[in-house]
Amino acid sequence: MTFHPLGDSALTIDFADESPDRERLLARALSVAGALEGANIPGVIDVTSAYESVAVFFDPARIERDVEEKIRAFVASAGIRVSRKRRRIEIPACYDADFALDLARVEAETNLLVDAIIALHSSSEYTVACIGFVPGFPFLAGLSEKLRVPRLESPRTRVPAGSVAIANAQAGIYPFESPGGWNVIGRTPLRLFDAKAQSPALLHAGDRVRFRRITRQEFEMRVKENSK
Repeated sequence: MTFHPLGDSALTIDFADESPDRERLLARALSVAGALEGANIPGVIDVTSAYESVAVFFDPARIERDVEEKIRAFVASAGIRVSRKRRRIEIPACYDADFALDLARVEAETNLLVDAIIALHSSSEYTVACIGFVPGFPFLAGLSEKLRVPRLESPRTRVPAGSVAIANAQAGIYPFESPGGWNVIGRTPLRLFDAKAQSPALLHAGDRVRFRRITRQEFEMRVKENSK
């Protein structure tokens, strides 16, 4: 465990030296982030986690001088604990050819048939490792090794909102139309980010996610319902 300053009002706690097991490091980061959020340390205003690290943001005017020592001691004793608040969320996904822009590429890269790719993608349980890139974009750990293909050589300037995609060891969902270089294999009718909602992002770090295959008809019906 190492600490690094992040500007003058934050620090990063890196766990990469604790284990070569990436799943364990992710569990450690999520556990520590959850524990720090509940610790109510004076001056700490936000805590965010990534695959192998946690960032702690604070108000310099309110933080105590020995805050790093207190956080270090707190983290050292935190261990890995499974949060009772961890949610399990189902994401409907349509793998229709009009939405699966890169399914043929994934088929060629993996030597798997389309139905096998969809079955592997929708049968795995993913963990939301972190939210980033754009608001509400979930980085999902847990992609089957058989589906691990590289990013596009040339990113698209426009990826449609709701696009379900994979790249290397990760899966993700584009909340908005945006540039992107991941392999798009489907689309969800769900809205992943709503700035007007009390909790704008649909998914949070630590959530468990499964994709459920839906038909084009069900997709269109859900889109109509969401637009009402």
